[in-house]
Amino acid sequence: MVLKKFLIICLSLVTVFSLAACSDNKNSANGKEDDTLKIGISLPSATHGWMGALIDSAEKQAKALKESDGIEYVMTNAADPNKQANDVDDLIAQGVDVIVMLPIESAALSPVGQKIKDAGIPLVIVDRELENDAATVVVKGDNEGIGVNAGKYFVEKLNGKGKVVEISGPPSSVTEQRGSGFKEAMESAEGMEIIASQSGDFSTEKSLEVMENILQAHPQIDAVFTQDDGMALGVLQAIKEAKRTDIQFVTGAGGGKAVFEDIKADGVITATFLYSPTMVEDAVKIAADIAKGNDPEESMVVKEATQVTKENVDEFYDPESKF
Repeated sequence: MVLKKFLIICLSLVTVFSLAACSDNKNSANGKEDDTLKIGISLPSATHGWMGALIDSAEKQAKALKESDGIEYVMTNAADPNKQANDVDDLIAQGVDVIVMLPIESAALSPVGQKIKDAGIPLVIVDRELENDAATVVVKGDNEGIGVNAGKYFVEKLNGKGKVVEISGPPSSVTEQRGSGFKEAMESAEGMEIIASQSGDFSTEKSLEVMENILQAHPQIDAVFTQDDGMALGVLQAIKEAKRTDIQFVTGAGGGKAVFEDIKADGVITATFLYSPTMVEDAVKIAADIAKGNDPEESMVVKEATQVTKENVDEFYDPESKF
């Protein structure tokens, strides 16, 4: 009888230890311990200066939170939507507590956002919005405001009459909102005409190529609206190489150092509209707060689209900026 009780106790202990081992293996497979919080960060590759600065800002903030709060993080970068979708699958499999994502394309990554939501993981979206309600919080600049402010600037500078070129970004909420805001403001003056609108893919090189073709097709252009500072620099190079003097001004969006310098030097770029890559720092902080179990204070955080011209550029110019 004593031996039987002893065997039962031994079997019970084996079972307990086995379950504990399984639990430990599961935690190990998920890439985290039970008491360790982990944030997954899914971003595009650094294809242009703004994105490079955003990636740096995200990692800087994530490292600071790891040091101060012990929150781990995993950061991934993708060159296309398929790679980003696979990256997110990996983050879900690792059992991260919150995901911060900047979608490469809004439509293509919307089902991925839904997958995150279905997995019960809070999602903080940066910059480009999804086409569904999967996001817990959205942190973005005022994209429509950039377009509206730019359109008003064009109408004022051209006295309500002019031939304008638009260089847009790739398919996303950012591109759509900036473009629609610009067109809305331009419609306030009957004499304003958008004679060409093409995508520069938020790339300096692609915008240079696109603008070269537009310059050949249109002998008279009064001004160029670009949806990104990097694209503005490509357009500027094309104008200089073509030795065109009819174009009165070019505008950008973002707040890049090289664009600020052209504005300061009375160059062809005369204005830009702030869209700081440091917005991702807010997103990572919000993600950390959610991971700790706190409800977000708001579901939409919008940064102001401040207009920067020769009059106020010194307030924002930082010669040490990486962007």
